[in-house]
Amino acid sequence: MNPSTQSMQPALFEESPVAAPPKRSRRSSATRAIEEFGLKAPTKLGKNYVLDTNVLLHDPACLERFKENHICILVDVLAELDKFKSEQSERGANARRVHRRLTDIFAASTAVTGGVPTEGGGTIRLVIYDPSSCPDNSDQLKQFYRIFPDRERVDHRILAACVLVQQHNPDSQVALVTKDINLQLKARAVSIECQDYLNDKVDAREVSNYDVRRIEVDATELHGFASKGEIAIPQDRREGISVNEYVLLSCGEKQTIPARLQANGLFVRLNIPEVLKIPDGQSLKPLNLGQRCLIDALLNPDISLVTCYGHAGTGKTLVAVAAGLHEMFNRKYNGITVSRPVVSMGDQLGFLPGSLDEKMRPWLQPIHDALDLLMRPNIPLGPKRKQVKPNSGVPPKKPYEMLMEQGILEIEALCYIRGRSIPNRFFILDEAQQLTPQEAKTIVTRMSRDSKLVLVGDPAQIDNPYVDSRSNGLVYTRNRLKDQPFSAHVALNRGERSELAEAGAQLM
Repeated sequence: MNPSTQSMQPALFEESPVAAPPKRSRRSSATRAIEEFGLKAPTKLGKNYVLDTNVLLHDPACLERFKENHICILVDVLAELDKFKSEQSERGANARRVHRRLTDIFAASTAVTGGVPTEGGGTIRLVIYDPSSCPDNSDQLKQFYRIFPDRERVDHRILAACVLVQQHNPDSQVALVTKDINLQLKARAVSIECQDYLNDKVDAREVSNYDVRRIEVDATELHGFASKGEIAIPQDRREGISVNEYVLLSCGEKQTIPARLQANGLFVRLNIPEVLKIPDGQSLKPLNLGQRCLIDALLNPDISLVTCYGHAGTGKTLVAVAAGLHEMFNRKYNGITVSRPVVSMGDQLGFLPGSLDEKMRPWLQPIHDALDLLMRPNIPLGPKRKQVKPNSGVPPKKPYEMLMEQGILEIEALCYIRGRSIPNRFFILDEAQQLTPQEAKTIVTRMSRDSKLVLVGDPAQIDNPYVDSRSNGLVYTRNRLKDQPFSAHVALNRGERSELAEAGAQLM
């Protein structure tokens, strides 16, 4: 053998183990992924909350509500927000608001994945999930890939990012915050802690309990209230009762009188007429205690916000429209506006033809029905005697249509209210449970001086996928503005539409 070859042989064998640099390169790549992809929290203090897209769309201000904890926003969530930002809707406005807020937060930072301090003492950072670069040697992540092999689905990418954040923050709690029920179930299937966004959720008891509270009084107090119209009850006996809440003063089972708690601490008698009279139309008489309380709130000039819960057939919309017409014809307001959100139940029929009024007619038909019933002239039932009419070819206008032409009565979609200022109007918003809290805030802040806002709806009937019975705009408004001297709330629990409708609402 050539000596030179022999001398070179050891060198060849010595160089082969030096194949370690690629391994060190892979390890350093994994370390960089942990640091540069935002998988590790800046500190061990606080919890790591991974936010889903629907939470940011639901409440853009949620970025300020996690105090000393760490907020993680997946880059895929930003891509989903980008799909909504061009929408001319509340959802699109919220997406744009989130983008602007994140831009402000990260403006002074070069490492957005490292964590930027927030005012509450926590941090906010972007998290990047890349299946080709992220470490996948953990048993938990391998099990996750077996259960959810589709790595391009955004929901699965969010869950995988939660797994990685858990893996690299063993000393901190990691939780996914989402309003998607299906995603919550998937998260629990792979042992990921999941929470709903509860900042704007009300207590379940506020939505489920529609009964009027009773306050026991003795016979002397009840007789004094019946004669004077007001009574002072000690604080310990009216604990938990809000301002302008309606109660029953009870002396035994049969002797009861409804009352309302004023801001000065006195319970006062209801002040309502025998019937609500509509000129040249019908008269509406309250049929139960709940409707009497609602009419008292609707006719009270000191109450500028009325919220009303009630299932189908309780008369919440009809009573509100009748009170609005009654007040308008008595010149308490310059006009009445009735609106409702455009949210369909079930499958849609596609685009509707015609002008804006013609497109909105199917959505607003229930309001037209209520107005037609209340403003219909008193005509005896039975067959009508034929009369010779001039053949003009133009059908006669309904009374409420003439008021609409004069601008006194408005029936409009809710989507065009942003930017308006509504003075001296009686504003009724039907189906208010379909609103998000941000949409409800937009409407409340549109009300000018001398206007009255009436929100009616049924928290149990929700077709909007972004809210539920405890986080919709109706219950949110009621919860945040209760105990204010200008706010009142009424719950209707007795149906008056028909026996069939009441049985269906209770048993079906």
